[in-house]
Amino acid sequence: QVQLVESGGGSVQAGGSLRLSCAVSRSAGCNYDMSWYRQAPGNEREFVSLISISSNTNYSDSAKGRFTISRDGAKKTVYLQMNSLKPEDTAMYYCKTERAFGGYWCRSGDWGQGTQVTVSS
Repeated sequence: QVQLVESGGGSVQAGGSLRLSCAVSRSAGCNYDMSWYRQAPGNEREFVSLISISSNTNYSDSAKGRFTISRDGAKKTVYLQMNSLKPEDTAMYYCKTERAFGGYWCRSGDWGQGTQVTVSS
């Protein structure tokens, strides 16, 4: 089973920046479109950004213009650079495998354990 490990969260003041990382391991020859989601206390998990295996990207309206998703194929890592952070960005951030490519054993829909981002005003 693929393993996703997020890191890079922390506490920053409004206007600051963070870079989240999602390391993909045990992928067994599979490749994935990858996404970031977030969940604030009392809220549903919401989509933030997606990057395809060909590095096409998509962003939520709240992330557009402030966040940048990227991937390093050699390192099997997906990044989320977050700039101009706002208190409303405070949430647990999760990465997720989306469309899977490779063998028949490759599946999508796995989540990491999350990394906490806290933005103070």
